[in-house]
Amino acid sequence: MNHTEKGRAHEAQLLAMEEKSVAFKNLGSREYQGHKKKVHSVAWNCTGTKLASGSVDHTARVWNIDAHGHGKVKDIELKGHTDSVDQLCWDPKHTDLLATAAGDKTVRLWDARSGKCSQQVELSGENINITYKPDGTHLAVGNKEDELTILDVRKFKPMHRRKFNYEVNEIAWNTTGELFFLTTGNGTVEVLAYPSLKVLHTLMAHTAGCYCIAIDPIGRYFAVGSADSLVSLWDISQMLCVRTFLKLEWPVRTISFNCTGEYIASASEDPFIDISNVHTGRSVHQIPCKAAMNSVEWSPKYNLLAYAGDDKNKYQADEGIFRIFGFESS
Repeated sequence: MNHTEKGRAHEAQLLAMEEKSVAFKNLGSREYQGHKKKVHSVAWNCTGTKLASGSVDHTARVWNIDAHGHGKVKDIELKGHTDSVDQLCWDPKHTDLLATAAGDKTVRLWDARSGKCSQQVELSGENINITYKPDGTHLAVGNKEDELTILDVRKFKPMHRRKFNYEVNEIAWNTTGELFFLTTGNGTVEVLAYPSLKVLHTLMAHTAGCYCIAIDPIGRYFAVGSADSLVSLWDISQMLCVRTFLKLEWPVRTISFNCTGEYIASASEDPFIDISNVHTGRSVHQIPCKAAMNSVEWSPKYNLLAYAGDDKNKYQADEGIFRIFGFESS
């Protein structure tokens, strides 16, 4: 087979993959209202049965979500923080344990069944990032002063602190927990060994600050969203950029892979959320939105995408809503 024939065969293969793809155009969104101010962060539990939302109104809420959008949605309010709940994440091994990071310097652990805070710790600055190690044993927290704290989940105490002399935007472990990633304001991605936190690679990823990072659930790729409006896809085993997604025109604020790793959602201040095919790089669907997005997050089990932004009502007050896309349009 010569190069031209190979190229055609590859193209045919990609087109066949796209034909088997999810029929996003037949799906719709539902709105969830409960917060008094805008929602900063949305996250699914490990079974995709509950969604947590964190808000500027100092609260988090947990919503029971039916995969088909049936029934009345029950939600429970998690009260205790005294400042904006900027990010939250679920224990990867437990369907009802949730961690929140807030501007009040505290990190709290909650039981989503009772709505009670079971643990809390005060750190040194205003917390903006939080993520669980995939085995559920450690939490990493980032603050506005570019300081990283690793918490032992069982003792709920800091076991490691490190201050960086550059802007750290988002943090993530890979699927095995052996690598730890930081996106920086310099346009680089720092790849550290874990638990030593020794720098293994500094990847020159973008021409402007790198804002967000997502790890593909299969563990092959990670993606980076940047202030240059691009999303780059990287092969973890080679630490090489394999493709770039070009659909957005504004700084990329939030990205997420779907549960199969086939699709990536990305959002910014553009009037839509883009969904692209990871393997072909092509945009397959756009979800219209009326405001800058703060958080997009695919369910770990279903093709449901939760998203939250700076939505305002007609009086220019925060709406305090989030939406979930992926339900069959009735």
